[in-house]
Amino acid sequence: MLTVIAPDLNAVPSQQWNQLDHAGIPFLRHEFLAALERTACVGNDSGWLPEHLLLYESEQRNKLLGAVPMYRKYHSYGEYVFDWSWAAAYERAGLDYYPKLLVGTPFTPVTGPRLLIAHSASADSERIRQQLVAETIRHAERSGVSSLHWIFTNNDDNRILNNKQLLARCGTQFHWHNQGYTSFAEYIQAMSASKRKKIKRERRRITESALRIETVTGPAVTEEHMHVMHQFYRSTVRNHGGTPYLNAAFFQELVRGMPDNIVLFLAYDGERCVAGSFNLSGDAALFGRYWGSLGHYNALHFELCYYHPIEYCITHNISRFEAGAQGEHKLSRGLLPVPTYSWHWLQNPVFAHAVSDFLHRESHHVEAYTELLHSHSPFRHTS
Repeated sequence: MLTVIAPDLNAVPSQQWNQLDHAGIPFLRHEFLAALERTACVGNDSGWLPEHLLLYESEQRNKLLGAVPMYRKYHSYGEYVFDWSWAAAYERAGLDYYPKLLVGTPFTPVTGPRLLIAHSASADSERIRQQLVAETIRHAERSGVSSLHWIFTNNDDNRILNNKQLLARCGTQFHWHNQGYTSFAEYIQAMSASKRKKIKRERRRITESALRIETVTGPAVTEEHMHVMHQFYRSTVRNHGGTPYLNAAFFQELVRGMPDNIVLFLAYDGERCVAGSFNLSGDAALFGRYWGSLGHYNALHFELCYYHPIEYCITHNISRFEAGAQGEHKLSRGLLPVPTYSWHWLQNPVFAHAVSDFLHRESHHVEAYTELLHSHSPFRHTS
């Protein structure tokens, strides 16, 4: 086998990368990751330098057996697994926490495989996964980085990553799961009366307003739609004091490279588009990513970011809706807490011990927090 570090995914043939098993997650496709690089959302001075690990069958590089989407990081922005306190501790000790290595998808808190295995090599997947983990850690050791982080890993990867070299961390997100509902009305019927009444009231405000909601997908998505969506994205970032990781060119790349995955929910006041939410669809899930508006509209955020996506999932028999990171307000709309996982390797044994102790204590708080959330489920009987 041959291990290669690829600093440019555009140099890897898309068909070669896309024949890896991405578990139906669109953010792991070549079209998405390569677009980030082509539009300089990662690379250059972004603080995200691609160092994808590729495992080939032979030196001829004809057959890609597996890969790890990886980046050398010079900050901790855009990860959604927060290690700022670790970086501060390194600094107080006179050590450099950056650069570090991160395995995952930039700016995307979506669980999925990080050990990507070729469909043709599925019979040998266990050995290839083990090889990918070993090669990634070996690369970190040789690179002189402070640490290596695997974020938002799925259960298959968790089983492989659960070894003595890596420290486990658990977090929480809010996901909606389709229980075979035939309509939105049937869905909220499973809720308590007070939660059902609240949702009906919020949806009624939109119905009684002058706003018109449109769903735009696939070939119907135009470059103008994506231009407007980028403006909404920028306005939300600006209003919340965040960092605009994605530029207009990236949004245009998506409409050209993967239009069939795009799902937009847009609100119009007359002929003017005043708000919208941007989503990508996968094989079994809809992923809500960005939203924005040109002003304040009562309950519109809930409509475009939760109710319309949930209704879309029911109509199209999609099993899961993930609305992004954080947000306890999602609970009352029917999105329930689910665990997320990350794994961490630190070069310095003293800091590795300290972080291990921290994660052990943190895990108890996360467990208690999750139990508390479940106790406030909006459903009469938790789905």
